[in-house]
Amino acid sequence: MRLSLQYLNYPKRQEKKPVISIIHAIERLNIWIGRSFGWCILILTLSVAYEVFVRYVINAPTVWAFDMMVQMYGALFLMAGPYALAQDTHVRADVVYRFLQPRWQGLVDIILYILFFFPGMLALFWFGWEIASDSWRYQEVSWNSPARIQIYYFKTLIPLAGGLFILQGIAECMRCYLAIKTNKWLPRLEDARETEDLLKDHAAELEVK
Repeated sequence: MRLSLQYLNYPKRQEKKPVISIIHAIERLNIWIGRSFGWCILILTLSVAYEVFVRYVINAPTVWAFDMMVQMYGALFLMAGPYALAQDTHVRADVVYRFLQPRWQGLVDIILYILFFFPGMLALFWFGWEIASDSWRYQEVSWNSPARIQIYYFKTLIPLAGGLFILQGIAECMRCYLAIKTNKWLPRLEDARETEDLLKDHAAELEVK
C-alpha cells in the first residue's frame, strides 16, 4: 500500500512542448558553433605574437600573418553574432523596455524583428550568397600580401552567418510568442555569463536569505 501511494504521489515527468524543443535545438546549434569559432581567438593571438617576434626580433616578417589575422577576426565576428543573439548579449537600449512586462517586451521584440531584423539578415544572406558564389567561381585570392592566400572559402561564412542569424531570429520570435502568451520569458540555455549578471543573481539570493 505504501508503494502504491508513493507511486501516485510521484510527480509526473513534464514533456517539453514542440515549440520549446525547437527553440532549444536552435540555441544549442548556435552555442556549439559559437564555441567552435571561439578558438579563432587563440589562433589570432598566436599569429599576432609570432608575427611580432619574427618581425622585431629575427627581422624576418612573414607574408601570410596579416591575412591570417584578418580572416580569423572576420570569422570570429561573423559566427559569434548568432551565438550572441542566442545568449541575449547584444547591446540594446532598454531604458524603457526593461520596465515593461514580459508580454509587452515580447510584443515589442517581435515587431522589431519583423520590421528590421529579418530584412537585414535576408539581405546579408542573399548578397552574401552572391559574393561567395562569385568568389568560388574565380577562386579569389587575397591581394594584400605576396602569399596570395585563398579567401573564397572564408567568404562562404557570410551567407552561413546570415542563415544562422535567420534561424536564431525564428527561435527568438517563438520565444516572444511564448512570452506574449504566458507573460514570462522562457529561460535560455546558458553558456558563459557576464560578471554583472552573476553579481545581480548573487545579490538577489542574499536578499531572499
